[in-house]
Amino acid sequence: MLELDDIQSGVLRPRPSPYVATYIILRIDDRSAGRKLMERLSSVVASAAHPASPSADCWVSVALTYHGLEALGVPQDSLDSFAWEFRQGMAARAKALGDVGESSPEHWESPLGTRDVHVVLTALSPDQAQLDAALGRAHKALRELGGIEAIWRQDCHALSTGKEPFGFRDGISHPAIEGSGIPGSNPREEPLKAGEFVLGYPDETGSLPPMPQPDVLGRNGTYIVFRKLHQRVAAFRQYMKDNSSSPEDEELLAAKMMGRWRSGAPLALCPHHDDSNLGADPRRSNDFLYSDDPTGYMTPPASHVRRANPRDASVAGVVRLHRMIRRGTAYGPELPEGVLEDDGADRGLMFAFVGAHIGRQFEFVQSEWINGGEFLGLGDAKDPLAGANSGTGVFSFPRRPIARRLQGLPRFVVTRGGEYCLMPGLRALRWLADLRT
Repeated sequence: MLELDDIQSGVLRPRPSPYVATYIILRIDDRSAGRKLMERLSSVVASAAHPASPSADCWVSVALTYHGLEALGVPQDSLDSFAWEFRQGMAARAKALGDVGESSPEHWESPLGTRDVHVVLTALSPDQAQLDAALGRAHKALRELGGIEAIWRQDCHALSTGKEPFGFRDGISHPAIEGSGIPGSNPREEPLKAGEFVLGYPDETGSLPPMPQPDVLGRNGTYIVFRKLHQRVAAFRQYMKDNSSSPEDEELLAAKMMGRWRSGAPLALCPHHDDSNLGADPRRSNDFLYSDDPTGYMTPPASHVRRANPRDASVAGVVRLHRMIRRGTAYGPELPEGVLEDDGADRGLMFAFVGAHIGRQFEFVQSEWINGGEFLGLGDAKDPLAGANSGTGVFSFPRRPIARRLQGLPRFVVTRGGEYCLMPGLRALRWLADLRT
């Protein structure tokens, strides 16, 4: 059984709905202050054992970068035991991730991708007033500690539509994890081994994943990937309009690119028209597989959701070895319905990907499934929505009597920054607080 009382709630538990959230990055300038911060956080971070939070109606999660662990004085032999992707950091992995051109690290928001990013705090609450009160207490505590500087903040929220900025219902699919007691969203998917998501437990290969040392630092922790992704909503709408013959065709094309209608209803269950009741029903909207649609007449193999999780489709590789927990939260103002011109506002998603294997989970999916097509026999075609297209991208989907092919796909999603972090267990937070080196 999982030691839920030692695992941060943000690793396993779904977020409350609706909610608002804030991401705050801290730089540790004084080692002793950083250790005191770890001690205080160990008492306010919620564990996965309880739905409630010790901080009233505000759930706090804490994650640390490699440079953050360095700043706390973690011994070098321990630092050397972490996954090599984590030690390098996201900026160093940019080319492999498709973060090139305007998404490359030299264009990221400061200080994202730099050595100054030490601690990432995530706070979320059902409403803004409660979140503001919790953040006020946190800022006061930081001032009292001294030696720690808040250097970046991103406020997030659920949109009034309940959808992500492109207009699709989000956060539909998440896996079940053995021993968590938290059900997954797809009743046809067997629960995954805990070691795919939490360090210290066997994974799908039957082995214990490599774990940072000493055991108290690694056990019940996980790796978490943070990404700020700017979405070009007006450009997406304009492309849909320019390549469609009617409003109905426009909606179908958008659904083919995503793999779901805007309501969240999957093409796998309603391939010809949207069904808002199905999209709003969590018991049915994820209850499908792809084995009955190998060609992709219903859900195109090149669509975003089928790339991100091919389920039981025949692809190169074992799908269960590349599953992740994904959580996205919108930021920025909504672009009013029907507007086709960019208003200059920054809007998009703050994404968090949770897994025990950065390399074969996040990096594999990003490089091979999102920014590649060989695993599906699609050549070098990239994800039509999230891929690193540059005005020459293509998107094809099966259709009788002949397939439909779109060209000139621009880049709809631009990376604004991110980082690889460790989300330690609660005992690990106390171990960090007690360091004496």
